[in-house]
Amino acid sequence: MQLEIRPDPAEVGRARRWARSRLAGSGIGADEPLAETLILLVSELVTNAVVHTGCPAVLRLSLPGSATEEATVRLEVADTSGCAPVPRCADGDATGGRGLALVDGLADRWGWSPEGAGKRIWCELDRCTQGRREPAPAFGGGTSAFEGYEGLAYEAV
Repeated sequence: MQLEIRPDPAEVGRARRWARSRLAGSGIGADEPLAETLILLVSELVTNAVVHTGCPAVLRLSLPGSATEEATVRLEVADTSGCAPVPRCADGDATGGRGLALVDGLADRWGWSPEGAGKRIWCELDRCTQGRREPAPAFGGGTSAFEGYEGLAYEAV
């Protein structure tokens, strides 16, 4: 399932509402920590696409079809901007610049790849049977891809 996103900050709230409405038939309860984490990740990735690219985007969500004990949820945001996500330091008083650092900390896996003239940023969350998530392996192995950075943003290539 997917949602077309216009390059307008109001789209972030619409994307969150859309994602919440999709949880109902997925077997993921709105009160599960996974649901709230998913909504936060939707907010961060859509905000990055809207604010930093100024281009339309597509939000894609892959949810389990029924209530299962373990499942993987995949979230993707594809846009037509050729700007790659790159590390950007944000000082303690900055009101932005931390979105992808949050994604790195909250998702079990994430990454990005070129797609046509643009790119696709994706992340995955694993639903665990005990309601407790194990720490995710670092992106790219060994250490976090963003270790030492307080925030990230897009920068023109």
